[in-house]
Amino acid sequence: MNDIRLGPIETRFANLIWDNEPLSSGALVKLCEQALRWKKSTTYTVLRRLCQRGLFQNDGGTVRSLLSKNDFYALQSETFVQE
Repeated sequence: MNDIRLGPIETRFANLIWDNEPLSSGALVKLCEQALRWKKSTTYTVLRRLCQRGLFQNDGGTVRSLLSKNDFYALQSETFVQE
């Protein structure tokens, strides 16, 4: 799991989830429309990718993190130091 890396846009998306979780997938779509100017399909595509990478889950339309924001950044720091 410590090989999860996020690009700048994925980081903004992840922060939206972390700052508002748990939230419905519909609420996430609205947040992304406002903050990122994304369409519904883009939101679901990026969410699906980050769920597959083990960062979030979309269970019954409720989006939650599997890895907290603090834990994620701690792993990123460890990876940076190791490299």
